[in-house]
Amino acid sequence: MRLGLLYSGGKDSTLAALLLDNFYDVTLMTATFGITDDWTYARDTAESLDFAFERLDLDPDVAADAVETIRTDGFPRNGIQRVHQHALEALAESGFDAVADGTRRDDRVPTVSRAQAQSLEDRHDVDYIAPLSGFGRQAVDRLVDSTLDVTVGPSEEITRADYEAELRALIAEADGQDSIGSLFPAHEQTHVRGVQDR
Repeated sequence: MRLGLLYSGGKDSTLAALLLDNFYDVTLMTATFGITDDWTYARDTAESLDFAFERLDLDPDVAADAVETIRTDGFPRNGIQRVHQHALEALAESGFDAVADGTRRDDRVPTVSRAQAQSLEDRHDVDYIAPLSGFGRQAVDRLVDSTLDVTVGPSEEITRADYEAELRALIAEADGQDSIGSLFPAHEQTHVRGVQDR
């Protein structure tokens, strides 16, 4: 069965790909609004891991709506959640038998509720799979530390293909780079370089 996995090139989506690889024909799908070319890093990581890779083009109007939501709210949660739901919808319409993401059990954003997952499945006749939904952050970190070669750093320094980076770019372009710090909490991101040698 063919499965499309929303892929950023980070540790969670890479670990999800490795877990699903035994059961599905996995294609790593990087969702992009075309605002930056950061998606090429995800492509390079996918190739180094020997996974098929495709770009999933998203509706730029959704990015504009998400940015407006972030500005209005003063924090990114609802904007990022909106983009993730749009990306899952676009992925489900791409002809796969199953779709997946790298959301974990204790993620605050993005999340996919049981009702949202069932609705996605029913409307698009796909299986929705969240292979890390039973894993907490500590468990994921332990698996990643023993399996993947990862670069870790502040969001503004790590290049990876996720919609948060594109939303940040839109806000910085409109409101200046200094506005990012007031809307997005400081946190670390990861970029996977490959699998550790064993």
